Amino acid sequence: MSARLNMSLSLDLDNKWSYLKTHGSEAWKDFPSYFDLVVPRILEFLDDRNLKITFFIVGQDAALDKNRDALGKLGAAGHEFGNHSFNHEPWLHLYSEEDLDRELAQAEAAIESATGAKVRGFRGPGFSISETTLRVLQKRGYDYDATAFPNVLNPLARAYFFATSNLSDEEKERRKALFGSFSDAFRPVKPYRWNLDGKSLLELPVTTLPIFKTPIHFSYLIYLASYSRFVARLYLRFAIAICKLTRTEPSLLLHPLDFMGREDDSELAFFPAMTMPLEKKLKLMDEFFELLLRNFEPLTMGRHVQSIVAERDLRQYRPTFAH
Repeated sequence: MSARLNMSLSLDLDNKWSYLKTHGSEAWKDFPSYFDLVVPRILEFLDDRNLKITFFIVGQDAALDKNRDALGKLGAAGHEFGNHSFNHEPWLHLYSEEDLDRELAQAEAAIESATGAKVRGFRGPGFSISETTLRVLQKRGYDYDATAFPNVLNPLARAYFFATSNLSDEEKERRKALFGSFSDAFRPVKPYRWNLDGKSLLELPVTTLPIFKTPIHFSYLIYLASYSRFVARLYLRFAIAICKLTRTEPSLLLHPLDFMGREDDSELAFFPAMTMPLEKKLKLMDEFFELLLRNFEPLTMGRHVQSIVAERDLRQYRPTFAH
């Protein structure tokens, strides 16, 4: 019998203010936080399953004293950390190289101060990616980028987000690359290397359904379950089967709102499935994890990257983006 495929798990620890900022609400400027509520809930869920995952942290959150206790608990529990930018602006592709370098350095310092850990990986907010970002990451010695999201539904997700937001036309223009473009769906699902003029950087994409390129991250599964629990479970079973058939080791993405229900925060009702009760959502998460852990060996992003580098030669691609 062949060994089980690996599966890396990461959580973009976006805070309430970062959702409000992307959505166009001025309330973000007070940096409202739900970390005291959701971080213990996430830790309990992971501890019950003896799981260690990678948390992508926003530097601004790490720099605020009110969040340090929650972030310290993640570090004390043995979890891994990655950089999710400092200001959580999903238009990093508009930044200059100097601004990007400053953004990453500021986030690195804040995250290390709050957690005691150096970050080795990066994920852009809103899946914002550019050649400039990749070059800055390579120069700063990152082991990997985890921003690529080869998803055919990207334009639909952006259209839905804009339709439910308070954004002006100017703000929508700035966010026009939010979630990525349709052309991104033609990128590989499996890990690869960016060819940066003789230098390279490993890309570990957020896994979408092989061949079909539709999402399989947890927020999407919960969204499906809001219409039909049976369909959501069937879809995940199909995704697991296709990943095993194509020897795709999935890198799966979590969000804090996967662990929050409608009774926790009515201001975030614009987010898909945030009208679902917490109890129902946690039962769904339990079912999804039961299926996945039965079929894959769970790893942090860092351990997954180490296994990839050690075991295989990867294809290289030139960075071209439709911005």
